[in-house]
Amino acid sequence: MYYFALLSLIMTPQSQTLLIIGFVWPEPNSSAAGGRMLQLINEFQQQGFSITFASPAMDSDFMVDLATLNVDKKSISLNCSSFDIFVKELNPSAVLFDRFMIEEQFGWRVAENCPNAIRILDTEDLHCLRQARQKAFKANTEFTISDTLKEDVAKREIASILRCDLSLIISEFEIEVLKTTFKIDEKLLYYLPFLLETISKETFENLPPFEKRNGFIFIGNFLHEPNWNAVQYLKETIWPLLRKQLPEAELHIYGAYPSQKVMQLHQPKEGFHIKGRADDANEVVQNARIVLAPLRFGAGIKGKLIEAMQCGTPSITTTIGAESMQGNLPWNGFVTDDVNEFTNSAVQLYQDKKLWTAAQQNGIAIINQRYSKKRFENEFANQIEFLQSNLAQHRLDNFLGSLLQHHTLSSTKYMSRWIEEKNKRL
Repeated sequence: MYYFALLSLIMTPQSQTLLIIGFVWPEPNSSAAGGRMLQLINEFQQQGFSITFASPAMDSDFMVDLATLNVDKKSISLNCSSFDIFVKELNPSAVLFDRFMIEEQFGWRVAENCPNAIRILDTEDLHCLRQARQKAFKANTEFTISDTLKEDVAKREIASILRCDLSLIISEFEIEVLKTTFKIDEKLLYYLPFLLETISKETFENLPPFEKRNGFIFIGNFLHEPNWNAVQYLKETIWPLLRKQLPEAELHIYGAYPSQKVMQLHQPKEGFHIKGRADDANEVVQNARIVLAPLRFGAGIKGKLIEAMQCGTPSITTTIGAESMQGNLPWNGFVTDDVNEFTNSAVQLYQDKKLWTAAQQNGIAIINQRYSKKRFENEFANQIEFLQSNLAQHRLDNFLGSLLQHHTLSSTKYMSRWIEEKNKRL
């Protein structure tokens, strides 16, 4: 799905500068986060921004070539005043922080050196929600939304949201959590899901038909704990039940960064294949008949399920997997948290062409009606323009944000300076 973003990077005359500070360099074929970043790059370029992407991360073999996107690349260091010189010279009109951890490190430096730059946070998903669900799952207790308030990471994440002028939220459910549980002013939040091309009739007709697809598939970055847990669940519980009903079926597990413990689950005799990184994720998903995604904790919008819909591949997932994705539209398969229902639904969908075709059509409708970038482009551009024109008043209205910014400058700044001086002596 992520290469659609690459193909749609159309250049317009540049008059403003956006600095993106990334937690890592974008890897669109490794994670949904990498694809999301390309979508944001495209969106800001459409608005007329020239873009510099900076990150303290090491280069990776799988990072996108930013030069091909007409994006400048800059390596930066943590706890180093060289960033102050760099950002002051760049003098960006806006700065986009890729996750709250990056805002913690660099937000105060941006505020100090470029006070008139709009500060935007891309949350990816709510980390406090994901962690609270994970803790409840591992403790075998029922999760309640108030559990998020107990997470230390929530204090950091919410403080970061308050310090920024605008936070991009990918999930409608998470918007509601922030407004109702954490009492965040909705003026600081902006719903911006995946920004996708619509699936045309021609694209749909070129997808492999039911008869040419075989097997089940799971795909997901193994550095992401919900994915690893889902693969364990498949191996230990779901796949043995499913294979009893479909003894010739195979399940192919794809994902970037598989560890040795992941590879040890490879059992071809059981039809359970650990394939590792997919060279072309679209191709392997398009050739599978069903996507299995038994996610038991997590947050945000699931890239693997969006990709399944784009590839015309029905899916079976959980309520957490499908959370906030379909709106009022029917799912492109089945959603259930019961292991027997999950297994039986997968078998039924695998064998019934009519049911499979209807599920496939549901997925196309979800993409075209809920994630078409045409729905969001103009309103988002207007929001950025409005912020630029009304930034002073916007910040006056956000007193808590100013308060947190003040204390961050008083504490984080001097801790960072101390670390920098200490490093000079080493």
